[in-house]
Amino acid sequence: MSEVIVDTNAAVVANRQNTDVTGSCADACILFLSNARDQHVVLIDCGDEIRAEYAKALRTSRPYELGALFLMHIYQHQYNPKRVRRVELQKPEGGEFVDFPKLPELAGFDLDDRKFAALAKKTGVPVTTAIDSDWADYLPSLKANDIAVNFLCGCEKAKWFEE
Repeated sequence: MSEVIVDTNAAVVANRQNTDVTGSCADACILFLSNARDQHVVLIDCGDEIRAEYAKALRTSRPYELGALFLMHIYQHQYNPKRVRRVELQKPEGGEFVDFPKLPELAGFDLDDRKFAALAKKTGVPVTTAIDSDWADYLPSLKANDIAVNFLCGCEKAKWFEE
């Protein structure tokens, strides 16, 4: 099983919480999240910041959508390294993730996304995202710092949403 890092917005789109996205984008997120849950090892941080962000962002009322089922998968398998692998990310109290590059060109990168970028930098596994503009806007700087990004909906922001 290969490893994946799932940015929260991919799970939110798969959970049908963003109705403005194109059908092809929603379909890509649903397919990816289904495969991530069933066929891959999902990476999260030992400090539970990623899991907490999923829990805060994903609607978990019945009937359960795929994003909610993905979150349940994370909770159920969080200590089963064959399904979910917890990675230690160093973060001094009140500080930044050690594995996130401290560079001027990344100074404006979303604070909430830095945990995913640090995890990608540390593990070499790409972050899979859907419709988050920071990943697209900072892509050249992220790539230059060995942080790979997989765009489920492409990286042209104008094509993410229905007109």
